[in-house]
Amino acid sequence: QVQLVESGGGSVQAGGSLTPSCAASRSILDMYTMGWYRQATGDQRERVASINLGCITDYADSVTGRFTISRDESKNTVYLQMNNLKTTDTAVYYCKSATGYGPYWGQGTQVTVSS
Repeated sequence: QVQLVESGGGSVQAGGSLTPSCAASRSILDMYTMGWYRQATGDQRERVASINLGCITDYADSVTGRFTISRDESKNTVYLQMNNLKTTDTAVYYCKSATGYGPYWGQGTQVTVSS
């Protein structure tokens, strides 16, 4: 059982930056993969970025070169650095943890990008 709490969303103009964080209730080293997903109103939830125990990262084509996922094991926290934000990045961003016992999801943090 893992509790995930996202924070750091907000409103920003296009071209700006935000860095949401995901704080876990237990060591993130117990989790095979940590990831960020997003869901815009009326759309399907999609994977944005992930990082595994070997620090191998993977990104959706739409965010490659603009977003960076990272982790701080000492703080049990995963970050998503989002640069050069576009209006199409507007969505609720969710943190996901994959463990041997199944997936866990946070409640999400709203990111709104205006033109």
